[in-house]
Amino acid sequence: MLHKSTLDFLKKLKKNNNRDWFNANKKLYEDAKYDFEVFLFEMIQAITEFDEDVSGLEPKDCMFRIYKDVRFSKDKSPYKTNLGASINKGGRKAPNAGYYVHISPSECFLASGLYMPMPDKLLAVREKIASNPEKFKKIIGSADFKKYFKKLWMEDSLKTAPKGFPKDHPLLEYLKLKSFIADHPVKEERVLTKNYVQYSSKIFKAVKPLNDYLNDAIGA
Repeated sequence: MLHKSTLDFLKKLKKNNNRDWFNANKKLYEDAKYDFEVFLFEMIQAITEFDEDVSGLEPKDCMFRIYKDVRFSKDKSPYKTNLGASINKGGRKAPNAGYYVHISPSECFLASGLYMPMPDKLLAVREKIASNPEKFKKIIGSADFKKYFKKLWMEDSLKTAPKGFPKDHPLLEYLKLKSFIADHPVKEERVLTKNYVQYSSKIFKAVKPLNDYLNDAIGA
């Protein structure tokens, strides 16, 4: 389970996002990081029970750094105010569909799928959906998927049909997507329950068919 002290640290960091405060409270960060790593270790083991592709991963393979790259950002605050991890074959740097855990003072959620794939992989997914729409519809229309995710994240989308695809395709709204993400918001109280790993793995198991479909499309 995750401890309240970890979320408390993130809340304090959000109010004091500067190097002086962070360095003076480095122990709070180290404790929160360790807590999240223990959680991820248990999460990886739970996911491995239904997805052997993540077998052998370690928390450090999946966890994102708290330090921000501010070179091209208007917001120059040096630290992220969330803890996040991508649990997928090859770890967080691998461009496959996988499972994502996010906790922060403003929102906690579980997500899965492909985020901003490279153009060749994006094209491969679109071609698979266009040529085999029934299988895709079956996955996102399944009872398990709708129970936890309802539909894909539709915010990152083209305004018109992508080049080379018919404007009247029945799944045009999905062909226009730039990312293929399903997300499930979670309340802070749920995150702090003893069975949060089991709860999360049940949701991730429900979305595994989508990951399999996407990974098959990109040859991962």
